Amino acid sequence: MEHKLDGKRVAILVENGFEQVELTGPKEALEAAGAETEIVSPVEKRVRGWEGEDLDWGSRFKVDVPLAEANARNYDALLLPGGVMNPDKLRLHPEAIEFIKQFVNSGKPIGAICHGPWTLIDAGAVKGRRMTSYPSIKTDLINAGANWVDEEVVTDNGIVTSRKPSDIPAFNRKLIEEIAEGVHQRQALPQHSTSA
Repeated sequence: MEHKLDGKRVAILVENGFEQVELTGPKEALEAAGAETEIVSPVEKRVRGWEGEDLDWGSRFKVDVPLAEANARNYDALLLPGGVMNPDKLRLHPEAIEFIKQFVNSGKPIGAICHGPWTLIDAGAVKGRRMTSYPSIKTDLINAGANWVDEEVVTDNGIVTSRKPSDIPAFNRKLIEEIAEGVHQRQALPQHSTSA
């Protein structure tokens, strides 16, 4: 694969219970394109996925950077895998929402798949944006001001969203393209937004 992302660093923000293939699939594609990826988490040392048709705990993954030590300035993009538990838990960590806001405010690309866009609501990043997600959070996104559509991959000024694991190939292609393009100026939130 062409190394479009040589020199780029991507943070993958997760809590326990992320949809495993929504981390591993994009992570492998990003690395194949030349990016360096790091798992960032409020969980210490190892974070656990959720996988399979039986919906059970999957593998454990090394946490590369504890969330308390992570800074968006060190990365070129952010990946937000889904899974029901993962974003629901992340929303309870103010520092996780602040980390996401740093990417939104700087205009750096963000990829969110399945239930991943849930955290973008808390980060104030969905109002007026065209997005997709797993159908069960459609109403949440619409209520937060998003223009929700049922498509395999949607991009709006650097934010890439997809619905489910079968969308991963399209999601990966678009996310790689957006990261290669770099910062998206129109993605930034208005100046009156809260930031630490």
